[in-house]
Amino acid sequence: MSEYLLQADTITKEFADGRGETPTPVLRGISLGVFPGEFVAIVGPSGSGKSTLLYCLSGLEPVTSGDVTVMGRSLSGLGRRAQAAVRREHIGFVFQSYNLIRSLTAWENVALPARLAKRAVSAEDVSRALHQVGLADRASYKPAALSGGQQQRVAIARVLAMRPDIVFADEPTGALDTDAGTQVLDLLREVSDGGRSVVMVTHDLQAAARADRVLVLRDGMIHRTLLRPSAADVLDALTHARAAVA
Repeated sequence: MSEYLLQADTITKEFADGRGETPTPVLRGISLGVFPGEFVAIVGPSGSGKSTLLYCLSGLEPVTSGDVTVMGRSLSGLGRRAQAAVRREHIGFVFQSYNLIRSLTAWENVALPARLAKRAVSAEDVSRALHQVGLADRASYKPAALSGGQQQRVAIARVLAMRPDIVFADEPTGALDTDAGTQVLDLLREVSDGGRSVVMVTHDLQAAARADRVLVLRDGMIHRTLLRPSAADVLDALTHARAAVA
């Protein structure tokens, strides 16, 4: 098995408009690898392919060509059921919109994915995950009684309870204020410090600067790679990427 937990080999993605016209290329031959315990941020101008790349890497969107490997398993060589099994076993996803079931309590929301996947996650695992995100005292609360930051932390607890090897986060702080966003980023940092990998798409310079490595996309390709950059470094790289697009 590769030393990477996640690897992409020259992946492309095209979208057809359904009218028989030439498909629109979104990703143009991207190759990358993510190490165990690494926190990687993906940034880029609007339309650069950030979210598409995240969805392709996580197996939620099929690639047009190339291959994505998760824990040494090629997704391209697997059927839908087998791909879903890889996601259940190894991948967690944190969405900007939280995706909580409003009729369920925080505790029930954290427990739900494991029950749906028929995985052995105990009540202690669920309670421990809520404790990790500082919401043990909100276990019985439903989403409507929680702030945006608390709802996002429930979403992260839901991922933690499943103990995935790789956590994908799509603009996890986009709908949060500064303090709540900082708490969420602290939690994602703890995930990577614990030996699991985090891959995050963000437009927030400060959020990107929390990562070990930042990939700057432009026109569906990796324009620059930054190692432990400052927010100013990320801004400079984005400015150059936007200028090149213009």
